[in-house]
Amino acid sequence: MITSTSNQQVKTVIRLQNYAKERKAQHAFLAEGIRLLQEIPVKWLLKVYVSESFCNHPQYLPLYNSYMDGGVECIPVSDAVFKRMSGTQAPQGILGIVRQPVYRLADLLQGSGTHLLVLEGVQDPGNLGTIFRTGEGAGVTGVVMDAQCVDVFAPKTVRATMGSICRVPFYQAEDLLETIQEIKRHQVTVYAAHIQGEQMYDAFDYRKGTAFLIGNEGNGLTQQALGQADAYLRIPMCGRLESLNAAMAAGILVYEANRQRRSP
Repeated sequence: MITSTSNQQVKTVIRLQNYAKERKAQHAFLAEGIRLLQEIPVKWLLKVYVSESFCNHPQYLPLYNSYMDGGVECIPVSDAVFKRMSGTQAPQGILGIVRQPVYRLADLLQGSGTHLLVLEGVQDPGNLGTIFRTGEGAGVTGVVMDAQCVDVFAPKTVRATMGSICRVPFYQAEDLLETIQEIKRHQVTVYAAHIQGEQMYDAFDYRKGTAFLIGNEGNGLTQQALGQADAYLRIPMCGRLESLNAAMAAGILVYEANRQRRSP
């Protein structure tokens, strides 16, 4: 059992909690909590740490057996050390180091069935996580993010996905504009919600390859990204609102596409 915060493994976990640079260097991220760990494919897990108290939890033995069967090391640590390793205020007593999945843009493209969210500068971990969850529910084929988006592997983002990060393919674009051009070369129509949109969002046909551009929470889409859109659309808003939350807007759009694709 690890009982000291000076232990090198403990220091590694703390760095993975706090630094995107460390996560990138190790090609790994952290998943914490019983429910989230149950969502992670065992083959993605590198190591699992459990607190001394969690060893008495009724769910410990089934999880331990599944990790052992998958060849994953399960390491006990003292409660005090685990609290230092944890990224939450009320730790459940279990966290894992997870191998980062790697996808190509081609993995997200499914011909006429392509259904994408393309994100530019989304900064809030909760928004990004919600976009992944909503996207999974609506059947998106993937999420594309630019380099200015919040780190998808940050602990807060991972928790907000509630496991969808394991099931929704995603691609991090070095050059978003070039990536959008590549998407369009695959006969995918690109839409952007904009105040200048002449038609409402439900007036378009999304039954073929479709991508929705979603911009930064405060500033929306840049002019460069808007210039890549094949069409502008409007989401109706009553009252004095000028815009919707990024995750809410994404949800409205992808579920309209889902509705159309389910229709006869």
